Amino acid sequence: MNYKNRVSNYDKYPEVKVKGFEEKAWEGYETIIKEIKNNISKDKYIITLDCYPGVRDEEVLKEFTEKLNPSLIIKSEEIFYDGKKITDLIRKNLTDDRVFGIMYYGEMEDFIDEKQLKKTKEKLESIEEGLILVYGVGASNITKGDTLIYLDLARWEIQKRFARKELGNFKLENFEEDILRRYKRGFFIEWRIADRHKKRLYDCIDYLLDTNVYDNPKMVTGNGFREGLIETSKRPFRIVPYFAPGVWGGQWMKKVCDLDKNEENFAWCFDGVPEENSLYLRYGDVKIEVPSLDVVLYRPKELLGEKVYARFGAEFPIRFDFLDTIEGGNLSLQVHPVTEYIQEKFGVHYTQDESYYILDAKDDACVYLGIKEGVNKQEMLQDLKSAEKGEIIFDAEKYVNKFPAKKHDHFLIPAGTIHCSGKNSMVLEISATPYIFTFKLWDWGRVGLDGIPRPIHLEHGKNVIQWDRTTEWVKNNLVNRIELIKNNEKVREEKTGLHELEFIETRRFWFEQKTLLNTNNVVNVLNLIEGEEAIVESPDESFEPFIVHYAETFIIPASVSTYTIRPTELSEGEKIGIIKAYVRS
Repeated sequence: MNYKNRVSNYDKYPEVKVKGFEEKAWEGYETIIKEIKNNISKDKYIITLDCYPGVRDEEVLKEFTEKLNPSLIIKSEEIFYDGKKITDLIRKNLTDDRVFGIMYYGEMEDFIDEKQLKKTKEKLESIEEGLILVYGVGASNITKGDTLIYLDLARWEIQKRFARKELGNFKLENFEEDILRRYKRGFFIEWRIADRHKKRLYDCIDYLLDTNVYDNPKMVTGNGFREGLIETSKRPFRIVPYFAPGVWGGQWMKKVCDLDKNEENFAWCFDGVPEENSLYLRYGDVKIEVPSLDVVLYRPKELLGEKVYARFGAEFPIRFDFLDTIEGGNLSLQVHPVTEYIQEKFGVHYTQDESYYILDAKDDACVYLGIKEGVNKQEMLQDLKSAEKGEIIFDAEKYVNKFPAKKHDHFLIPAGTIHCSGKNSMVLEISATPYIFTFKLWDWGRVGLDGIPRPIHLEHGKNVIQWDRTTEWVKNNLVNRIELIKNNEKVREEKTGLHELEFIETRRFWFEQKTLLNTNNVVNVLNLIEGEEAIVESPDESFEPFIVHYAETFIIPASVSTYTIRPTELSEGEKIGIIKAYVRS
């Protein structure tokens, strides 16, 4: 079916229903603070509100102050060094680069003034009665109080607040600073230490407060929140996708995913990236939004499986996202760092090996991949350097292979391979998680949506290009390396990638009736690549039937073990297709 003729059934707001806590969730400040008041049971009572960086402090403090009338408010920002000193402490990790920093592996406590912390604790202990609020990032370092509330926030919401210039970095008022630099400080430093801090609090919090929507908070008990994460780790689930425009963006997702028709384009979507996406947990009438990373951090073994957890720790290593260039333009010509380089330069343990699975394509679609035979390395690098300066237009087709791309092709892209999708392709990108490490070599002379030239990283890129990945090698190793695994009256199973240098395996399944699949005790990430709708079921009824629609990514935790997939009535009589990714043993 032509994508323009589709009636979308793509679910943009998937949720996990959590039973047994319907009366343990609240929405709006009135009902939330009424519940908190019910806990106050002694003359001196401390309520600690520990926050993820980016929470709208002025809103929360105003509401809690007006409705609780505390005798004292202690702000945790007082125990931290000022912004300038913090910047000095992390200068090596920030680097001068606009995009790339070095991963910070320290703790929140690295930025706390111990003398000020001691004085604050002494002040708190000296007070004999009254209601006291301890508020802010890392507030539980002062005290967990009598009631501990954690205020959470999704990363995509943080990025939108950055974009609207409503939010600066922690202890800074750098609202006007380049958004890429603010994002970099969050990605490499602030979010890392905040996640480590939050991880220690999961079993301590009395309430989880969702602060993603201005002036409309939602709250659930700590037990209800934890049960939501446990439930998610035991059943198939989807995380909340988010979509963004881009200079090369297309029109396919606008139609297929039922997006805003007034937007000029949508370039990419994170449809299966737990580090970045959020998760909706439904408690009766209240829907709580939390970072989907919370499931990874709280239930890593159940979600990932023992083998994957032993290899990667509490980190989700597989990423599914969309790149839409249909009626759009070429992606930037790019390369990803090899493992040694990403470890040495950025402090990251593994790199962004990836692949392009073509969900849809027009007749002229193509993928640029690998170097042409006989290319002169120095000549190519000189042309890229001249193009970066604006002296010439880089002739990509002189140096880089250009392969036609059609629906259901699969192009493998181990790190170090020059690549990009051309216009008129709808790409399901299946890759390892460190997505930020893209070295742009040439961007077709464009500027970003902000009117500023997009960053080019030729100095990094030239150090990682694998010059021996030339035409014949690419054809033999990276283009449609499809191997038949099983073919009978019930199912056709194919191995489609990834390359032997990459740790992700992908399998494609075609079937018209119920088919049994196995996680093999590692997390599975899947997408319905053909067919209107399918249903995932448990052979032993350990989870409720789960429906997925065309182009939706979904996750099967390792704890599920076995599951079946079959077409629903919407797909009756047609063959459906599923692609599954998992970490190789």
